[in-house]
Amino acid sequence: MKYTVHDQVILSRAPEGPLAGYLASFANAISAQGYSAKSMKQQVRIAACFSRWLKQKGVSVQDISFDHAIRYLRYRARHVRPYLGDRAALSHLIDFMRSEGVIPVEKTATRRVPPAEICAQAYAEYLRDAQALATATVINYVPFVRDFLHHCFGNGTANLSRLRAVDVVGFVQLHAPRLHLRRAKLMTTALRSFLRYVRYRGDVTLDLAAAVPVVANWSMPSIPRAISAEQTRHLLASIDRRTSVGLRDYAILLLLARLGLRSGEVAFLELDDIDWRAGQVSVRGKSGQRSELPLPADVGKAIAAYLRHGRPHSTSRRVFLRARAPIAGFRGQSGIGSLVRHSLQRAGIDAPTMGAHQFRHGLATQMLSHGASLSEIGEVLGHRDPQTTKIYSKVDIKALRTLALPWPGGVR
Repeated sequence: MKYTVHDQVILSRAPEGPLAGYLASFANAISAQGYSAKSMKQQVRIAACFSRWLKQKGVSVQDISFDHAIRYLRYRARHVRPYLGDRAALSHLIDFMRSEGVIPVEKTATRRVPPAEICAQAYAEYLRDAQALATATVINYVPFVRDFLHHCFGNGTANLSRLRAVDVVGFVQLHAPRLHLRRAKLMTTALRSFLRYVRYRGDVTLDLAAAVPVVANWSMPSIPRAISAEQTRHLLASIDRRTSVGLRDYAILLLLARLGLRSGEVAFLELDDIDWRAGQVSVRGKSGQRSELPLPADVGKAIAAYLRHGRPHSTSRRVFLRARAPIAGFRGQSGIGSLVRHSLQRAGIDAPTMGAHQFRHGLATQMLSHGASLSEIGEVLGHRDPQTTKIYSKVDIKALRTLALPWPGGVR
């Protein structure tokens, strides 16, 4: 006798075991996350088989753990033809049961955290909470600080009051030659930030930040690699807007090209950030501060088309959602970068880079060629430091030519 669990899932017999009463709710949860009917059927069926196995083993619902799922997968591999998604399906099931409060969260074995790691974590919290720095900045700074503390104290007590200038200089001299110039400069910036932090806390009295050596570098060594206006037009024209994914990708690429947003700013954009009446979009920049930018008509039209005809049904407040289950917002800026890379490859465009940042450089270059000042460009791109925008002065070749003195005797 067949048993209906969900309108799209029918089992060959009634479910048994400790999970039998939760299969319908599990199916609804999978459906809400955007999984296909085929995937939902496979996940519910293996959940039913797992529940039957648990009954045979005498395992009650409150005792279920992921270790039981591993043991069942081994059993299944010996007696049943396994499927590629079996492990993921059982992982989804365990997570669902925990979220419902049916299965308790497993306690992980506590391990001794080295003092240097505790200090590095406290510094990371300071950067996030007190300094409101972007997550990417914290991720870049903390590993250098962790290495510095391990260099000075190993796994022992991190007695910061014992730090001296020779420790700072020795660490930089040891690691800087092994790093690319940009990474070396990032390392010294992170060290200065950390040493100012420990002085602020009172752990050290000396201004050790001043002891961090300066990494030699030429001012503005390279011209920003910007995608050209023609390449951008070609890329946008190549997007198939007849599909939901195409509507999404087109809107994202327009945001990058027209507003020069960072990939993370696009990934974390929320529905409430768009003021349709005022024609504005609120963007959270690297420092955590918001800036209001005008929403060009073509960008607004592209976003509206995606929201109406391409965006999957979801409770998420993110503007742009993943196309594959589980349906949710992008996890971070890497998702936008991957979208840009694949779009460029499909269009056969030999762009300066494969990343999203070239659109910011492209916008700045176009603004400069149309007479915009560096301060105006910095305001649009959300630069806090004018020196960041100054690098674009190198690409204004036409303006630089007007400053050149004529060759004595005229042109020959």
